[in-house]
Amino acid sequence: MSNGNIDIVIVGGGTAGWMAASAFARTLNRQARIRLVESDEIGIVGVGEATVPHIKAFNQLLGLNEAQFVARTQGTFKLGIEFRDWRRVGDSYVHGFGTMGHDVGLLPFHQYWIKGRLLGKAGDLLDYSVNTVAAMRGKFMPAPVDVPASNPLGSIAYAYHFDAALYARFLRAFAEERGIQRIEGKVREVETNPENGHVTAVRLESGERVAGDLFIDCTGFRGLLIEGTCKSGYEDWSQWLPCDRAMAVPCAKVGPPTPYTRCTARGAGWQWRIPLQHRTGNGYVYSSQYISDDEAAATVLGNLDGPALADPKPLRFVTGVRRKPWIGNVVSLGLASGFMEPLESTSIHMIQSGISRLLQLLPATGDIDPVLVERYNEQARFEAERIRDFLVLHYKATERDDTPFWNHCRNMPIPGSLQANIDLFRHSGRFFRNAEEMFAVVSWVQVMIGQGIMPTGYHPLVDQMPEEDLLRFLAGVREVVAKNVDLMPAHEQFIARECPAPQVTV
Repeated sequence: MSNGNIDIVIVGGGTAGWMAASAFARTLNRQARIRLVESDEIGIVGVGEATVPHIKAFNQLLGLNEAQFVARTQGTFKLGIEFRDWRRVGDSYVHGFGTMGHDVGLLPFHQYWIKGRLLGKAGDLLDYSVNTVAAMRGKFMPAPVDVPASNPLGSIAYAYHFDAALYARFLRAFAEERGIQRIEGKVREVETNPENGHVTAVRLESGERVAGDLFIDCTGFRGLLIEGTCKSGYEDWSQWLPCDRAMAVPCAKVGPPTPYTRCTARGAGWQWRIPLQHRTGNGYVYSSQYISDDEAAATVLGNLDGPALADPKPLRFVTGVRRKPWIGNVVSLGLASGFMEPLESTSIHMIQSGISRLLQLLPATGDIDPVLVERYNEQARFEAERIRDFLVLHYKATERDDTPFWNHCRNMPIPGSLQANIDLFRHSGRFFRNAEEMFAVVSWVQVMIGQGIMPTGYHPLVDQMPEEDLLRFLAGVREVVAKNVDLMPAHEQFIARECPAPQVTV
């Protein structure tokens, strides 16, 4: 302890470490001493990163200037994700952020759309959301400040694409400007208290000893403290999420950046495409049971927009979570706490939610009450399991039978919690969001419909609206959405005007 304040040591940098350091610098500047230990010799997984709208709240907490942040990270804007070839080869759909249509009385918009669709008189689901229509038309703008949320332009939700390594560098500068001390070096040894097993200090290869009260493990997959010292154990979820490797490769930018991420299903997994201002990030997430590394590298290289800018970088992982992300005085964040494949861009969100959860349950001193630890671990597991179910939905709900991988996914058993949600939605389009889970009802609806789970019925209250009024309502929403998107500038124009990045040679 120092001066009666809690002494926090973050072990590991990268996105997780510097997000934690920045948030602590902003919120705990008078109540904590904060140091971050990292080594320049240990690389980070710095690929093109896609995010979800929750990151705006994190950036606002830090007080970041959006235009500066986007420019400094070679960023672009993201209105949603396009999924190609997931239900069947040749099919596509969009999981857009924000709202869809508008609710009527007690019922969400999609209930009215289901009736219209069952009558054969409603358009594609993506026609009824500003986000999805704008994404497919290459348009972008944030919600104008003077437009009410009831107007489609007032409910635009968006996230970002950016270079993860540049983001970590940007946050490092932010944190160091606010007094965070960075200590260069590799950890040689972890010291513990023999009485309670708590970590007391990390000793570096230089001999320097860094002691603290609370240790944040941001050491990536190896989990130096949470696993190496605390023996948390790891819960493997690959029976539901069988992809265990990725090949990441940047390529040259060849056209305007799309305001959405693209995920294209391949024979043994899927390929991401993340457009940045200076290049495009790509990668093939796959199952090594069904394809070799060389075949995976050839697949991703054969499906790039432009020339590759580097050799494919292999990554190995096991989808799952630490059994306890907080043990004693060690809290794990980012890859140290588990891994969810990046299909729905949840990686940075899970770092953010872990930081938020820790701040809410922060101990006042180094004497950590187990009641705080238990609640943190319960909430972390709840969030991870709900995200897991959402990801599994993409694989399970498919009609593809063209490869052994997709046959496996189509026929695999799934968690009972997910099966119950599928059954209820298929019955009458109903979905109940559980407490503070990450994905909203509109996200589940778009993915279920997109993956081919079409309800056979709808909520009986829909019939309170006469059919003629229903069709007029649906047509009106569609028209208003299209007209509002007409008013939006092209995504590339908006970036060039508001937040152009420095020119770089790649």
